[in-house]
Amino acid sequence: MSVLTHRRKAAAAAAALATLALTCGQASASSPAAAGKVLWTPSTSTGPSSFKAVQCAANNFKVVKDPVKGSVWRAFQAAGEERCETLSPDLKEGDTFYLGWSSKVDIKDTNSRYVFQLKCSPSTGTANHPIEIDIVNGRVRLQEWDTAHVAHSLWTAQTAGNTWHSYALKIRLGRTDGTIDFWFDGVKQTFTTGSGTFKGTTWDGDRNYLKWGSYHPSTGDATNTFTSPVMATTLEAATAGS
Repeated sequence: MSVLTHRRKAAAAAAALATLALTCGQASASSPAAAGKVLWTPSTSTGPSSFKAVQCAANNFKVVKDPVKGSVWRAFQAAGEERCETLSPDLKEGDTFYLGWSSKVDIKDTNSRYVFQLKCSPSTGTANHPIEIDIVNGRVRLQEWDTAHVAHSLWTAQTAGNTWHSYALKIRLGRTDGTIDFWFDGVKQTFTTGSGTFKGTTWDGDRNYLKWGSYHPSTGDATNTFTSPVMATTLEAATAGS
């Protein structure tokens, strides 16, 4: 074999190894590990016990089959009842995480319902619910409540009743320096401040946790049907199932 032929074969082998390394690198970048880590999610197979608590009349919170989403949660708040909500998980000040879920809401009166809350305890003398999403009369709204329990409307949109919509939040927990980013139906939203990130109160009191369902006593029934919420380290992981 000539020296030239040997060099050509060595160069071809090196190029093949480089291509293999690049291919493996691309595969690794798209692997489940690179997509993020799920920190918490309830299981419809396990049922309501996969939440820390259920604040609802007996049998009004359950797993149902939806023709679009499959096994989902249904929170039914009957007329006159204060709430039908789930509670989980407890949070830690300073943490950053993503949340993702989808829901459809059917309200039988003209009064608003909270369908998501980042809740703090005690309720008095604090922001009470530093972040909440509420729905009324075909309008969905995201609000932040500061340490003086004053509401700041960050975003609103029209929505049809009993229609599936997806929600995602990136939250950094802080009493005055927390942050919120928000995606609706897969699209990053701009807040009333003109920014895509809001800085303010996302933590207060001595215990904070998350709630999904329907809250606010009223004269009509309200139903919030939602997919299992996912808390994760990335947006991709949080929204994969919603």
